[in-house]
Amino acid sequence: MAYADGVSLNGRSVGMELPTPDFYSYEWAPIASVEVDGRFATLRWADGLELVAFDWWLRENAVDAGGVDLATREMLLDPADHDDATAFGSVEVTGDGSLRIRWSPDDALAEYHPGWLRHVADRQHLASSWIPEPVAWTATELREPPTHDGSKILDGDPDGALGTWVLDMLRYGIARLRGCPTEMDTNRLVTERIGAPRDTNFGIIWDVKADVTMAGVADTNSTANTNLRLGPHTDLPTRETPPGFQFLHCVVNETEGGLSTMADGHAVVDALRTAHPEHYDALTTLNWVFFNRGPGIDHRWSGPMIDLGVEGSPLTLRAFYPVRGFPDMDPADMPRAYEAMRVFSRLAASDEFQMRYPFEPGDIVGFDNRRILHGRDAFTSGGARHLRGVYIDHDEVRSFARVHARTSVVGSGTHH
Repeated sequence: MAYADGVSLNGRSVGMELPTPDFYSYEWAPIASVEVDGRFATLRWADGLELVAFDWWLRENAVDAGGVDLATREMLLDPADHDDATAFGSVEVTGDGSLRIRWSPDDALAEYHPGWLRHVADRQHLASSWIPEPVAWTATELREPPTHDGSKILDGDPDGALGTWVLDMLRYGIARLRGCPTEMDTNRLVTERIGAPRDTNFGIIWDVKADVTMAGVADTNSTANTNLRLGPHTDLPTRETPPGFQFLHCVVNETEGGLSTMADGHAVVDALRTAHPEHYDALTTLNWVFFNRGPGIDHRWSGPMIDLGVEGSPLTLRAFYPVRGFPDMDPADMPRAYEAMRVFSRLAASDEFQMRYPFEPGDIVGFDNRRILHGRDAFTSGGARHLRGVYIDHDEVRSFARVHARTSVVGSGTHH
């Protein structure tokens, strides 16, 4: 569609089908007015929403006008090449509500999709956008994982269970698929539809096997492959960035006992902060060295048990006692560090926070490995239990969720 006045942009007719700096489609949201004040343009919509846009930011987001490449939708301007002479030549709102700028001194003409600008004003461009807000829960509020029918996911997923399952994982930190095939490759086939797996020293796909008929398990590199109870923990705190999500697929379960346990780290941390602020301070500021003690590997990282990261980071709990090696703190802090750790661990293991449920063959339980403290009761009797596991980083799961949510809510096409 061409402009009403017949103008074309760099040889292309433009208008309602304006390209954006990404590959989403946006609802057309006409701009009501624009006001320039020095290096800033203030855009206003009819409902009163405003966006204050800096000149260099607008210049580098000019699609097919020297800012964003039309084919890749990636920025072209090296920050070193920003020119002090760059300035608004003319700025106007077109008849159909888009923003048109002629840039000085190169006389480039750029037009900006008002729906794309509106999504920035609505703060839908942030890392938290299109991701469900975490919902903290106790065992009273959530007695078992939110459950979805996984029987058709590998057969076209006509009910859209994969997307709703992932959104629940982000919301509650845990969600379950029930009725999946029990073939050995099922977990890989399901999870690769979400994103790339995270490889570790355990491999891309790994096994958690226990056999209650065995007196002991030799030649294992993990306490998970024994018949012992596993207290509330998170996997691989020995890494700078532990894996984001863990997916466990039940292939066989002939055991009694051995219930899986889950506690929401958000709820446990909130309770600790409220009732024991001195312990919260210790766990968020004092470092421990976490150390993999396996033959042929030496992964280790120092950090606090409650790692808050930078603002906006997902909660990261470093809480696997079999690999917590050394206190990395002043000796004077060690008594309060150990006491805080004891209180935290007792809270996480208490009936107030512990969800308990059995694994059934065909279940795939996905959970946030850095948020959810998972474990297992000791087995009491029976035969073998075999789970297959996959890790996927937060980035992959969140990317999948954004695409699913935007496509479902906005009807927006494909994502780059």
